[in-house]
Amino acid sequence: MTNWKNLDTLDSYEEMKHAERVNLAEVMSGENGAKRVQAYSVLMAAGLTYNYAAKQVDENVLSVLSKLADEAQLTEKYKALYNGEVINTGEKRLVLHQLTRGQLGDTVVADGVDKRAFYVEQQEKIAEFAKKVHTGEIANAAGEKFTTVVQIGIGGSDLGPRAMYLALENWAKKHDTFKMEAKFISNVDPDDAAAVLNSIDVAHSIFVLVSKSGTTLETLTNESFVKDALKKAGLDASRHMIAVTSETSPLAKSEDYLAAFFMDDYIGGRFSSTSAVGGAVLSLAFGPDVFAQFLEGAAEEDRLSMKEDLLENPAMLDALIGVYERNVLGYPATAVLPYSQALSRFPAHLQQLDMESNGKSVNRFGEPVSYPTGPVIFGEPGTNGQHSFYQLLHQGTDIVPLQFVGFKNSQIGTDVVIEDSTSQQKLCANVVAQIVAFACGKADENKNKNFEGGRPSSMIIGEQLDPKALGALLAHFENKIMFQGFVWNVNSFDQEGVQLGKVLAKRVLAHETDGALKAFSDLLNI
Repeated sequence: MTNWKNLDTLDSYEEMKHAERVNLAEVMSGENGAKRVQAYSVLMAAGLTYNYAAKQVDENVLSVLSKLADEAQLTEKYKALYNGEVINTGEKRLVLHQLTRGQLGDTVVADGVDKRAFYVEQQEKIAEFAKKVHTGEIANAAGEKFTTVVQIGIGGSDLGPRAMYLALENWAKKHDTFKMEAKFISNVDPDDAAAVLNSIDVAHSIFVLVSKSGTTLETLTNESFVKDALKKAGLDASRHMIAVTSETSPLAKSEDYLAAFFMDDYIGGRFSSTSAVGGAVLSLAFGPDVFAQFLEGAAEEDRLSMKEDLLENPAMLDALIGVYERNVLGYPATAVLPYSQALSRFPAHLQQLDMESNGKSVNRFGEPVSYPTGPVIFGEPGTNGQHSFYQLLHQGTDIVPLQFVGFKNSQIGTDVVIEDSTSQQKLCANVVAQIVAFACGKADENKNKNFEGGRPSSMIIGEQLDPKALGALLAHFENKIMFQGFVWNVNSFDQEGVQLGKVLAKRVLAHETDGALKAFSDLLNI
């Protein structure tokens, strides 16, 4: 029987709090550090490796974390999720994003439909549509091929797909799978839509409107902006637009769209990159085969997350080390630092994925929790961040755990040698240097130049960022966040915290305001 208990009621939590603290600077120095780098590592999917040598853990702490995984029933809860139990208690829904990339357990039937078959059907329809666009069978009114795809969405309908597109753009160009340039409109700020429209040829552009309900205010506003631009160009908008929505939304059977592809309420926006939300734009941009490889990498990582042994389950291990850092060591934030320009928007996606999922102060039953839950997530790609916020990370008063991501080879496969090393070698050298600098520090009599060290980090390492590796990377973090939500006993799959502002904004637009709401509205001439 699966029991949902608060973290502070578990015996292993008390044991974890009393575990002897690890002196990171000491264990990472000299030969001890070299041995840890070799030993504290676990294989991920798609050739990736999760290395946690520079984390404040040892065999004793890991043993306690393993007990916590068992006591919190993490494997059982994951199994309940992929077998179709109602895990999203806030909205009384199943949680099925894993089914978009593979069948992990039992057949899941919801609304009278085999959901795995439903998601595969949508992927096949998207693949067929994308191929027709690429061959010119589906073309503009003049019979000319579409060369650009523009996604219109917000939140999970934008951040994930945008991050995935940018992650694979150069790889696809190098491997001759680049089909169409992709652009994204998300902000209701008219300057966002205007900037995108001014950068494209609308006559050769196809637009993907993403709204599960078909009523998302920002998205429909931007759709109107785009339709107006198409009309001014003398174009029929219905020949240039497709919809990704639910089967019951007003967009589903509208003649305003060339085609409609479906998602459902069992996949939250921030978990939707492997559904039709990401599938349409990525299949159009890179071809269905690339999207299929992306799904394969995610499915492979999902299967690893089923393992009961903590030291063979990278997502669970990463999650529990994060719980230890948050709830015992008291660290309030985590920085995600990809040393890959292709992952420039990956931290922004993880920011939503993590903070919208586990930014909760009540448990699954609506009762207040008395311990910290989700950390603040932020980050930028290296080496840019080194010239920005690393000062605080190295010498600030708060210790911030770090998650590095690095690859041995670049996506483009070509490089130049400058001062006896290539650009990629310089990039990787910076990752190595930062990990050791954060862990070990440097003593100096000049306190302004003194580095205390003892600042923990982990690193995910791969050969090259390709579609399978990207899928594995995405699934790793999705599953890490899921496991942490289970430990904290929060519902990681609703997001009521985003609703109040939307309600008040509608009141402002309807001029139904008083007090501070009216005063602020007057300041902005609304």
